[in-house]
Amino acid sequence: MSGNALVFVAAVAVAAVLLLGLVNMMKGGSPHRSQKLMRLRVMLQFGAIVLIMAVLWWRGGGPS
Repeated sequence: MSGNALVFVAAVAVAAVLLLGLVNMMKGGSPHRSQKLMRLRVMLQFGAIVLIMAVLWWRGGGPS
């Protein structure tokens, strides 16, 4: 799987969890579930940033 595809999958995962959290909040769902989704989103965002930085480094886009 190429770096672009991995970054895309990571971004879609973050967006999906964000949308799930918004839907839960709009429906007046469980605050506990909202908190879990927010924590999951933050972890996924961290992973996505690390992945993006790794892909840039691997491609030689880092500092010269």
